[in-house]
Amino acid sequence: MTGYHLAQINVGRFRAPTDDPMIKDFMDNLDRINAIADAAPGFVWRLKGEGNNATDIRPNDQDPLFAINMSVWESVQALGAFVYRSDHLPIMRRRGEWFEKMELFMCLWWAPKGHVPTVDEGLARLEVLRRRGPTAEAFTFRDVFPAPDAIQAPAPVLDECA
Repeated sequence: MTGYHLAQINVGRFRAPTDDPMIKDFMDNLDRINAIADAAPGFVWRLKGEGNNATDIRPNDQDPLFAINMSVWESVQALGAFVYRSDHLPIMRRRGEWFEKMELFMCLWWAPKGHVPTVDEGLARLEVLRRRGPTAEAFTFRDVFPAPDAIQAPAPVLDECA
């Protein structure tokens, strides 16, 4: 057991305002996908604005087309199951219909249990990943780092007599 949960941020820039017909399918599925996340094993918390989602949150008076999503999960496995093995996947695959292409739009990091990450914290972690690449401070599903208090398996001992 670890004293940390996995936090994630993903951002994007809509290709049109959220009330534009181009974005309609995304907006029409948002509550359904958020409900799947909320009920998923290992879900802890997600960012919400005025409604049941975060589409109205504008950090630092960002561009009105800027979108941010943050959540906290018990483990990488729990988040991975939601992202890649639920009805979230078909929606995520359509990202290009609704969002401009971005080189880097998501990062993960470990947060102490009970800590609710702020938008500024999430954006800072994304910037760390952009500047340094994957590190224990900010990483991706492709390059996962263990929680800071995770017990590491000991290195194998080689028999020098062999």
